[in-house]
Amino acid sequence: MYFNSLTFGLFLPVTLAAYWLGPARFRVAVLLVASYVFYSWWDYRFLSLIVVSTLTDYLVGKRLPLSTSDRRRRLLLTASVVVNIGLLGFFKYWGFFVESAGSFLARVGLEPNLPLLHVILPVGISFYTFQTLSYTIDVFRGRLVPEQNLPRFALFVAFFPQLVAGPIERASRLLPQLRELPRAISHIAWGEAATLIARGLFRKVVIADGVAPIVNQVFGAPERWNAVTVIMGVVAFSLQIYGDFAGYTDIARGVAKLFGVDLMENFRAPYFAKGFSDFWRRWHISLSTWLRDYLYIPLGGNRGTSVETYRNLMITMLLGGFWHGAAWGFVLWGGLHGLYLALERAANARRSETNPLRLPAPVVFVIVSLTWIPFRAPTLTASGEVFAGLARVSVGEQLIFAPIVLAVLGLLTMAIDHADLDGHLDPIGRWPQLARGFGYGAAMVTVVLFASQAAVPFIYFQF
Repeated sequence: MYFNSLTFGLFLPVTLAAYWLGPARFRVAVLLVASYVFYSWWDYRFLSLIVVSTLTDYLVGKRLPLSTSDRRRRLLLTASVVVNIGLLGFFKYWGFFVESAGSFLARVGLEPNLPLLHVILPVGISFYTFQTLSYTIDVFRGRLVPEQNLPRFALFVAFFPQLVAGPIERASRLLPQLRELPRAISHIAWGEAATLIARGLFRKVVIADGVAPIVNQVFGAPERWNAVTVIMGVVAFSLQIYGDFAGYTDIARGVAKLFGVDLMENFRAPYFAKGFSDFWRRWHISLSTWLRDYLYIPLGGNRGTSVETYRNLMITMLLGGFWHGAAWGFVLWGGLHGLYLALERAANARRSETNPLRLPAPVVFVIVSLTWIPFRAPTLTASGEVFAGLARVSVGEQLIFAPIVLAVLGLLTMAIDHADLDGHLDPIGRWPQLARGFGYGAAMVTVVLFASQAAVPFIYFQF
């Protein structure tokens, strides 16, 4: 983690003290400075990219309502899209496109000498780019009044709890909160914040990092293991990526609550989903709704023929996969989910609206877990080796303790999600007081014990 736990342990109390003890009129400034310091800790040079995106969309947003010409309004929106997508494309996808073009030309007998630049990917650029771009689009559509206060708009773009890995907030939801920051928060809010942070740490440190060694061993050398072990490695990654990303979201939401800001829910027990549309209503909700509102619906959504609807689903999910990273594995992952959604819609076209297709949650989990393979494997060739390993019955080594680890951490994941579905932040919140104290104590000790191992960076920091 570029901003380690010790540093954050000092940064957060100092920021909270400055925020709550200082004059209320300076709270936006305190959070903005803290957010820029937070991001600069990784590499201060890339702070300029956030500033460019911020100034571009702030100025475009202010000019849009003043422009009576549709042509001028479209030019302003185009400027915002070009700047934001241009920065994202250069830093995230330049090398991918150049390498892919060079590989293709080499296969047809040419010897290309293309300019390959080794560009560092700025952390969080995919998240804040989509966040600020949605603001401009909403202003263009007339659904949002432009923000006139530049520091407040800059804070909307760079708010540090969710800056590097989301959730991707909408201006219509976050900006009103930043305009009316509370003078104080209740003890209930403090308790919810602490619970979210603790739950996030447990999900990340105990569950995600707990299965990480299994994932690394299986995906690092899939030819080494028998089918049972490869299956466990695939299931382990399903637990890892969920615990890792949902854990970060919990921490982000908890930290934001300490400042009186409510970030959106980003996960809602996705592995309990009973279909693929249901899965995407529960998984990475801020991204799935962004893709729906700013890509799928503008493409035509489901307003055209069935073929056009399937096309729109595929384009949306392919680009959603590509958003995750510059590799064909992410594109394949997105394409598979597009295919699942199209097949599900085709099946539902033959059924009544009151009786849609419902798949058993374990079936959806198995299919989603298999689809994670190209997402996790470093190359498509490596993905093929993992899939081949799923059929390797008689040869290969085994990981002796993997079944126990997966069983325990899988049950803990289900317990947390089941409590979440019941409207509770944690699975032991309704236990008797004494038992609850022991439960919280055991959870804290477990986090400390697991945290003593080598730190595993958050997976979504690379996106």
